[in-house]
Amino acid sequence: MLYNYIKDHYKEAEPIFLADLLIKNITESELNQQLKELCENGLLQQYDEEVYFIPKKSKLNLTVGPNADVVARYRFISKGDNVDGFYAGNTFANQIGISVQVPYVIEIVSNNVSDDGEVLIGNRKFVVRKPIVPITKENAHVLQMLELLVKIDAYLDCSYEEARDKFAEYISVCRITKSDVDLYITKYPLSTFEGFCKLELDKILA
Repeated sequence: MLYNYIKDHYKEAEPIFLADLLIKNITESELNQQLKELCENGLLQQYDEEVYFIPKKSKLNLTVGPNADVVARYRFISKGDNVDGFYAGNTFANQIGISVQVPYVIEIVSNNVSDDGEVLIGNRKFVVRKPIVPITKENAHVLQMLELLVKIDAYLDCSYEEARDKFAEYISVCRITKSDVDLYITKYPLSTFEGFCKLELDKILA
């Protein structure tokens, strides 16, 4: 029963979180016992504490599973149609091209934590922070931009003009509007507005 449910709801090598396995008429102890048996029979493998996956075979007949980045994305950022977080800090600054530094520790802002702190997934370290504003699919992009503007000077490896061009591209691709910014910017520290003004983003959103 459990394995059929998992096969119907998860792809091979996709993270399966114990907390998501809410199956009618199966108690927690029964669930743990069945997971243990599925792992012993090779139908599942355990990636980390309370994280499992259906093993996938590579062309070399090696078992392939999720890596730490995939597990973190599913756990903290997005899973299916749900959006609960976004990449932040130097991680996001590098992604949009305003920083050439490749961060050793991935930074994430997510609804799915109660306190700011470091999280170890596999052998990979992540810094995960609570959001200033609850994150949804609709506001994730604008909040991600405002979060970066809080300490924009700490991330820049280019001029304000070059950074403005990168932000303009992001704003265009994500279809961020002035009304989106106006709705949330007052909830952020004053430094966010200062960063917004330094990059003259009002001209892009005008």
